[in-house]
Amino acid sequence: QVQLVESGGGLVQPGGSLKLSCAASGIIFKTYRMGWYRQAPGKQRELVATIHTSDSTNYADSVKGRFTISRDNAKNTVDLQMNSLKPEDTAVYYCNAYYSAMFHYWGQGTQVTVSS
Repeated sequence: QVQLVESGGGLVQPGGSLKLSCAASGIIFKTYRMGWYRQAPGKQRELVATIHTSDSTNYADSVKGRFTISRDNAKNTVDLQMNSLKPEDTAVYYCNAYYSAMFHYWGQGTQVTVSS
C-alpha cells in the first residue's frame, strides 16, 4: 500500500518560513520523481516544484528563489523549504510521487496559511 504523508503546514506571517516534509512508503522511492503541488480555494491544482531521480529540480516561476525542494533517498522523504512567504502562497500543499501515468500517487495535503 502506497502512502505519502505530509507534515509541516500551518499559519505563518508574511515574510516567514515553513518547511514541509513528505514521508513515502510502499514505493521504490529512489525511482520516483517527487513533487509538491498546491491548490488554493477556487483555483486549480498547480505545480510548485519537482525533483527528479537525478536530483535535478524544477520550480514554478512564482516560487523561484524562495522555495527549495530536496529529497533523501535513504529516508524516503522529500522536503519543501519555503522562505519569504507571501499571502498568495496560501493553499493546500500536496506531495506527489510520479513514476509513470499508471503509477503516480498523492498525499492527503497539508494546509499552509500566510496571513498577518
